Amino acid sequence: MDIAIVGAGAAGAGVAYALREADATVTVFEKSRGVGGRAATRRKHGCRYDHGANYVKANEDRVTDLVGSTLGTDGLVDVEEPVWTFDASGTIEEGRESDEHKWTYEAGITQLAKRLFAHTDATVELETRVGAIEREGEGWTLADVDGADLGTFDRLVLTPPAPQTAALLDATAWDHDLRNELREAVEAVDYRTVYSVLLHYDFELDRPWYALVNTDKEHDLGWLSREECKPGHVPAGESLLVAQMAPEWSRERYDDDPEVVKEDVADVVTALLGDERLATPDWTDRQGWRYALPEGGLEGDAHRRCAGHGLYVAGDWVVGEGRVGRALACGLDVGERLR
Repeated sequence: MDIAIVGAGAAGAGVAYALREADATVTVFEKSRGVGGRAATRRKHGCRYDHGANYVKANEDRVTDLVGSTLGTDGLVDVEEPVWTFDASGTIEEGRESDEHKWTYEAGITQLAKRLFAHTDATVELETRVGAIEREGEGWTLADVDGADLGTFDRLVLTPPAPQTAALLDATAWDHDLRNELREAVEAVDYRTVYSVLLHYDFELDRPWYALVNTDKEHDLGWLSREECKPGHVPAGESLLVAQMAPEWSRERYDDDPEVVKEDVADVVTALLGDERLATPDWTDRQGWRYALPEGGLEGDAHRRCAGHGLYVAGDWVVGEGRVGRALACGLDVGERLR
């Protein structure tokens, strides 16, 4: 059996991992230069930083077993410092104590997808954007955005964010009512936009928390974390803040001049922490995530009925919770059904 997976994020990697012992040839098509999706890591000036998803939360036994044992614990980081909260007025308070893991890797969170794929025989075609899909007989034929043939497969799994999956379904030649039904259900999944800004300083902040999260959803800043709390990410004596802006702010400023956006974010962080030194970082970076987190899950059962035709979907948007662990678990579920 030939199986195609579109997207090499946590969900796509989960599907491939679940199929590692199946009698199948698995090919993964990823439009980016690397695997991991929003669980992404960059390097700059001696730092490593997770600029999308900040860590993997162990939300069920399978994910705990995989990350905490099966995939290898060499280089695994469990952030020990707590997550605190802040409100619209900027009042910072201790958060609720939690014994849940906050996992990443010394080499960055992108290691999760890399390790999952390393346990498989899947072929991962990077920088390959699927542009068209056609149902031919009992199979699915894929082409890239330039029309080049990518092959015909017995089963097809779509894992990009819901708006991008809906666009692929819109570009699918399949004369069946289920195509429109599934496309409409996928289109209905709303997404939050998040603009991430990285602020580096040549001094280390003395704070008792790893991260701050806005709980009333009324602040321009949604999340602020200290990357230096992750071993192997930031040299000693330095600090790297990951500022993820609130969805409304992110949507409004998404296409603005990046340099102006970064200056404004530094001002927001300075005001929240009350430290004027933070207004002038020595270097910055940024990443806009237009489709960062799903607001809800996939309704109806069209996606389950499509499985009878060899078409599957997977991702955190299917289950309705924007977590790397949820995306991975959904991918594992789909892969197990395929197997």
